[in-house]
Amino acid sequence: MDYIIEMLYATGVNPVNSVFKLLLGLVLGALVGLERRQKGQIAGMRTFALICMGATLAMIVSIYIPEEYLGLKNGDPGRIAAQVISGIGFLGAGAIIQSKGSVRGLTTAAGIWMTACLGLAVGAGMYLVAVIAGVLVLIVLRLFELWEKRLLKNAEQKIVRLKLDCIVRDAGKYRDVFRKYHVHISDELVRYDYTAGVTTFNFMVRSSDDTDFVGLFGRIHEMGGVLSLTLANEVNN
Repeated sequence: MDYIIEMLYATGVNPVNSVFKLLLGLVLGALVGLERRQKGQIAGMRTFALICMGATLAMIVSIYIPEEYLGLKNGDPGRIAAQVISGIGFLGAGAIIQSKGSVRGLTTAAGIWMTACLGLAVGAGMYLVAVIAGVLVLIVLRLFELWEKRLLKNAEQKIVRLKLDCIVRDAGKYRDVFRKYHVHISDELVRYDYTAGVTTFNFMVRSSDDTDFVGLFGRIHEMGGVLSLTLANEVNN
C-alpha cells in the first residue's frame, strides 16, 4: 500500500499514477457532464468525461516528454498542456447556440473549459485541488442556479412581439402602457416593412411572476391597428 501511495504522489510519470489520473479525470468530467445532461444539454457525461480525460492525458504527456527525453531542447512540460486551453475553445463554441437574438449554451461552454482545466490539474498531480475544484463547479452549476432564480424571481425577462398594420415611428404610447402595468422595457427592436406597410416591435421586458399580461395586451389591442401580439422567450423577426 505504501508503495502505491508513493507511486501516486510521485512527481514523475509512472503507470500507477497515470492510470489513477485518467480514472479521476473520468469521474470528475462525468459528474459535471451528468449535471449538464440533467439540464437538457446535448453535451453530457460522455462528452465531459472525454474532455477531462483528454486534458489529463495531455498533461501526462507534457510531463513525460521532457522527463524521458532529456536531450530535447525547450523541454517545457507546459507546452502541450497549454494547447488544451486554446484548443478547447472549438468545443466551447460548438456548445453555444445563437438564434433570433437568444443565446444558449454559455454555461455549458464555460463548463467545458473548466472541465479541461480540471483534467490539467489532475494530470499535474494536484489531486486535492482538482477534487475541490470539481466540487465547486457542481456547486456553481447547482446551487447558484437556485440562488439566481430566487434573487431574480421578480425580474423574469421575456419578449413581447407587437405587429402593427401601419408604419409607427414612435412607440411612446406603447411604452406608457407597459409602465402602467409595472413592466420594465430593457431593450427594444423594431423592423419596418414598407412594402406591406407593417411595423414589428420586439420589446425585451422584465416583469414579476404576477404581471397581468392579459390586461396589458387587452389595453394595447384597444389602441387599434394590432395584427398580432405575442409573449415569448426569444426574438422573432
